[in-house]
Amino acid sequence: MLLAAWTRGETGIPFIDACMRALVATGWINFRMRAMLCSFAAYQLWQDWRLPAQHLARCFIDYEPGIHYPQVQMQSGTTGINTLRIYNPVKQGLDHDPEGVFLRKWLPELADLPTPLLHEPWKAETPLLRAAGVRLDSTYPRPIVESEAAARFARQTLWALRRGPEFRSVAANLVEKHGSRKRPPSAGQTVHDSRQGSLFDA
Repeated sequence: MLLAAWTRGETGIPFIDACMRALVATGWINFRMRAMLCSFAAYQLWQDWRLPAQHLARCFIDYEPGIHYPQVQMQSGTTGINTLRIYNPVKQGLDHDPEGVFLRKWLPELADLPTPLLHEPWKAETPLLRAAGVRLDSTYPRPIVESEAAARFARQTLWALRRGPEFRSVAANLVEKHGSRKRPPSAGQTVHDSRQGSLFDA
């Protein structure tokens, strides 16, 4: 249910919905929007990263699997070596669409709301909603999650895991295996291992 609402652009969070509807219609949105959609699905909606990744892959006209899947993993916090990026979609909307031009284009059902409330229609008084032709749960959904509370839960849960010794060990191994820029030594070359402060023969 949560993922289905996300794929349709019907989460009740206007900037999320506008980004998704623009993507479905055109096949393209900018990097910040892509990152925010992944982040919202993973953290606020608490979804397995693979399902949102598949939907986005079907939508992007510039889909390239070697770029797409690592990016979705990174934005969803599953790599173990990247910091958590949990976006506040209301703040993102206010920062990047302060006049509501993008929201009004892709969410015409909210177009007559005053700009500040356009980003948070659930905060509007009933008479104002009625005057704008908006009926929550009818013409536009209420939020399917309380975004700030859901983000707080995700942040607390995941950082608690990341502070554990087992996570640090796994993350260190990932960096050593996939993130190292050291060249492998040639046969017989003597290498200094700065971690151990000793010399060893390769």
